Amino acid sequence: MSTVTSEAVRNSLKQCMDPEVPLNIVDMGLIYGIDVVENNDVNIKMTMTTQGCPLHETLVQDVTRYAKKVPGVNNVKVDIVWDPPWSMDKMSDDAKAILKNMGAGLTTPAPINYETAMPQGVGKLVKQDDGSLVLANEHEQGFMVNQAIVDFWKSCNGQRKITELVELFAQQTGLQRNQVEKEVMQLVKQLNDGGLLVIPSGSDGPNVEFKKN
Repeated sequence: MSTVTSEAVRNSLKQCMDPEVPLNIVDMGLIYGIDVVENNDVNIKMTMTTQGCPLHETLVQDVTRYAKKVPGVNNVKVDIVWDPPWSMDKMSDDAKAILKNMGAGLTTPAPINYETAMPQGVGKLVKQDDGSLVLANEHEQGFMVNQAIVDFWKSCNGQRKITELVELFAQQTGLQRNQVEKEVMQLVKQLNDGGLLVIPSGSDGPNVEFKKN
């Protein structure tokens, strides 16, 4: 049996990208601990940048998949923890520099008119050899997603207002409109920031406003 090290698992996880920005989850500081136990089972403690992240389940699946790519790894258990809460201080210096250069993700978005804005999905959908789904923008930056995110991205056809997208998402999930509205707004922002969604509005800057709790 191969000897599995936490460092080997950590290196493999550097291939796993954060769903919100084109940086890996290790440099983002989302991995809080990797523990290799008996029989080469691996226990991973990690966090998310926000508790309301709609890609929570997808990221856990991706972390499990990349951990299992390390030769000898048996079972993988991923625990999501919120204490201590994530902050930009936990990012690597390289990640901070990249994010600073990206710039747009650190500015305060301007509001849009939810009644008139019509998001348009851009980029392409790629199915990996292992069956995972990736949305790639024009710069070939890939973001791992699940089928629900793909369906939402496709529904942004430039002809539906954001309010209509909320209604459609509610119908698809069987939930009330007020239960999915926040999630739709987060999806719009994440896809927009990732270069997978454009919102024609006559402005070149980010154009979705999110209210903090």
